[in-house]
Amino acid sequence: MAHAHHNHAGHGHHHGASDNIKVAFFLNLGFTLLEIVGGLWINSVAILSDALHDLGDSLSLGLAWYFEKVAKRERDEYYTFGYKRFSLLGAVINSVILLVGSFFVLSEAIPRILDPQPVNAAGMVGFAILGILVNGAAALRLKSGESLNQKAVRLHLLEDVLGWVAVLAGGIVLYFFDFPVIDPLLSVAITLYVLYNVIQNLRQSMKIFLQATPSNVNLQDVTLRLEQMPDVKSVHDLHVWTLDGTYNVLTLHAVVEDTLQLPQAEELKKKMRAAMADMDIQHITVELEASGEECSHQGLL
Repeated sequence: MAHAHHNHAGHGHHHGASDNIKVAFFLNLGFTLLEIVGGLWINSVAILSDALHDLGDSLSLGLAWYFEKVAKRERDEYYTFGYKRFSLLGAVINSVILLVGSFFVLSEAIPRILDPQPVNAAGMVGFAILGILVNGAAALRLKSGESLNQKAVRLHLLEDVLGWVAVLAGGIVLYFFDFPVIDPLLSVAITLYVLYNVIQNLRQSMKIFLQATPSNVNLQDVTLRLEQMPDVKSVHDLHVWTLDGTYNVLTLHAVVEDTLQLPQAEELKKKMRAAMADMDIQHITVELEASGEECSHQGLL
């Protein structure tokens, strides 16, 4: 499924990453279209729900490939924080498409549990074997990739292989036994799994869009670390958010000793930046205040 942290290819492997994702994308998309036709012809909702799973992966791959390029652009006057957040947009678009697709597949599959329809079992087995081979080939293509992007995509493709193994098992059972209800049951199981992942991803993406504190940053620890520094009496008006799930931003006001001179103040800011970099915060903006000074932001937030 589309995970919000798809879009951060390692710099050393950038061209390889892009090319591998491109190959996997076209392989997956071509196969997804074949699956939709095949699922309708074989009359199997399990194949259609796996087609949805694969469509989700094709979209993740395509959007990851496109937004990875956009997210690498330098910041400009329109986007002063840069384009990192565009990678998230891909995850949200993908999630919405998959939500709609999941409800469509469930609306087809659930009535069939009550009224099972005959399924072409041999076709189902054939398609499942093809599915295992195509997704396996795409996963192998990304096997050497070290970037987070390629690792996430590889996990998806392996998930797809497991989905097809389930369809293969269902097809074999149907081939030997007259038990057509297994097809819609498989379909519902696969679709619920897809939905579970989509909802998890959407929650992650929404947290980032709504500027929640990143899950790997503990505000109390940050405050403690800063207040333990010599010259710092206290910190307030502390805000931490993340641009794309990996690049974290912090702004704060620090009350310092009245006797602090400019060179010492610069030194203190350097120390603060170094300490925050250790805590996985990449961008920090500090405003220093003397202890008697009234903070203009207090009371506003």
